[in-house]
Amino acid sequence: MVNLAEGIGQLLKDRQLTLGVVESATGGLIAHLITSVAGSSSYFRGSVTAYNDDIKTAVIGVNKATLNRYGAVSPQVAEEMALGGKKILGVDICLSDTGIAGPNGATLGKPVGLFYLGLSHRDVVYHRKHIFRGDRLQNQASAAHAALEWLEEHLKNL
Repeated sequence: MVNLAEGIGQLLKDRQLTLGVVESATGGLIAHLITSVAGSSSYFRGSVTAYNDDIKTAVIGVNKATLNRYGAVSPQVAEEMALGGKKILGVDICLSDTGIAGPNGATLGKPVGLFYLGLSHRDVVYHRKHIFRGDRLQNQASAAHAALEWLEEHLKNL
């Protein structure tokens, strides 16, 4: 994944864009992968690991009504995390994730391995849904990899 992160770094530098990340279920893994690249400080501004819903609302700005209506693992929360992170981190692009890494936490309609990723750029926010089938660490790694692949795809399409 380091090669993927290096490629993303070059794309961000070439396009003179900054990046931030707001993570929940990946627990900082996306930021770790990005900052594993030497020189990443030229495009990576920072991250927030908003694991608890109180942090999602108080720090990131996720609406409590959104959490109450849809739950923390939802496309709506992933989008609000990306939008809030873009604002508080002062970046051009913000990635976010929320999910159920496992082995516990599944609910009706929300299985272990369910992740929603968010991406905010310019005045638009997007989300993607993934269901991974590994153990906790595999699901976290798969979600981080999917987020980076999506970011790379987004940057290449600019």
